[in-house]
Amino acid sequence: MQLVFLIGYRGSGKTSVARLLADKLSWGWSDADAVLELRHGRSIRQIFAEEGEAGFRDKEAAVLCDLAGLEKQVVATGGGIVIRPENCARLRAGKVVWLTATADVLWSRLQEDAMTAHRRPDLAQGGLAEIEELLRRRAPLYAACADLVVDTAEKSPEDVADAIYQWLAS
Repeated sequence: MQLVFLIGYRGSGKTSVARLLADKLSWGWSDADAVLELRHGRSIRQIFAEEGEAGFRDKEAAVLCDLAGLEKQVVATGGGIVIRPENCARLRAGKVVWLTATADVLWSRLQEDAMTAHRRPDLAQGGLAEIEELLRRRAPLYAACADLVVDTAEKSPEDVADAIYQWLAS
């Protein structure tokens, strides 16, 4: 196993945990959303505004395809990566860890993240209600893809990375 994919809603800690876990494994790490933005020279919010969700999801799938071909990588995926079944199949190239937290915790974290409003689109009505609705819709998809589920609500990113590292080592 040479790949670990972190899935979960925005604010669940995927990017922070990817960086820390990669250090523990002496691997590289990638943030799929950052790769997508760099590749296309626009924020995710801009891509959504100009091309709609379908255009964004096509670009997201192409980035995942490239990242799934890497070795010794921890990949922080976008929160909606599980929407397309072909993406879930592609995630099988590695181990998949679902980072979870309650809607209230995610909302609080997103409020503290200045990049969220600037770079990320509202996918429904916005706010806590959006998080609750998207979690309701996506939870079965995350669960179907995941090899391991880690609740991040009460844990630091370091503790989450440690838990995943221990699981991989067992």
